[in-house]
Amino acid sequence: MLDVLFISVGLTGLVWSSDKFVEGAAAVANHAGMSPLLIGMTIVSLGTSAPEIVVSIMASLSGSGELAVGNALGSNIANIGLVLGVTLLIRSIEIDASTTRRELPQMVIVTLLAGALMADGILSIGDGALFLLGLVIFLTLLARRGATLNGGVVSDPKLTPLKAWGVFSIGLALLVISSRLLVVGAVNIATALGVSELIIGLTIVAIGTSLPELAASIMSALKGHSDIAIGAIVGSNVFNVLVVLAGPSFFGPLTLNANVMSRDWPVTMVTTATLMLLAWAAYRTVGQGKAGSGELGRVSGVLLVSMYIAYMALLILHPDLAL
Repeated sequence: MLDVLFISVGLTGLVWSSDKFVEGAAAVANHAGMSPLLIGMTIVSLGTSAPEIVVSIMASLSGSGELAVGNALGSNIANIGLVLGVTLLIRSIEIDASTTRRELPQMVIVTLLAGALMADGILSIGDGALFLLGLVIFLTLLARRGATLNGGVVSDPKLTPLKAWGVFSIGLALLVISSRLLVVGAVNIATALGVSELIIGLTIVAIGTSLPELAASIMSALKGHSDIAIGAIVGSNVFNVLVVLAGPSFFGPLTLNANVMSRDWPVTMVTTATLMLLAWAAYRTVGQGKAGSGELGRVSGVLLVSMYIAYMALLILHPDLAL
């Protein structure tokens, strides 16, 4: 009964806090003179990745490394297939040239790095160090790009800088707390049913910890801040690999379930590559190779959601089946 209460309170909290979270993030971007894309890929993405990071650390400390790995890969699949897919079904999102050329390829490279480090079936301290090195490189590239991504953002007159940070902080805190309550309740119920840690991580935990991204992305798109929506998803996926997977690496070595490399990482890679191809096709169609933006619409949303549903069906109906 208590677990059901956790889930109910978690869902309710996510609905309210996501609106405040996006409102504060957009205002902070305006007052700081920063690009909404840059804010989305740093503050928003790291904030919404906090549940995954916390779950990864706690799971690793308790000897449940498989849950942490499933959470990282499952969240990345959910962020693209579920979060972005559902967002696109609600409203089209513009994706600019720089995102197609820089951020999305970086996400693909990071996903390939994860596959290379997990190919031997073990996550070690050395792997964790390489993940963190990748994080330093990613943040350095982001900081350099940030120097050219200022101006062009109209200041929001409704919130002063202090109030903007206050709204943002409250929204972020409630997002993390709400998602944590949801995950605790869901994991307890799933464990009682005898489901494996990897499957729990790929499904219940991944969906639960991706709810902040879902809520934030939908509210961003509805409010016309599509840069924050796509930036948060891309940034969150990078953080999920470079930070969340570093957890079980440092607390390892962790021997991976065989299905991680034969089923779950390939699905992560295909989903990531699909998003990049959709963005590239949209950009080429509209921009014809020139500076500009493309648009991802409902057709892309249907494709991404369908891929996610197919993957979930595979996990539920055939949890031990490798591709």
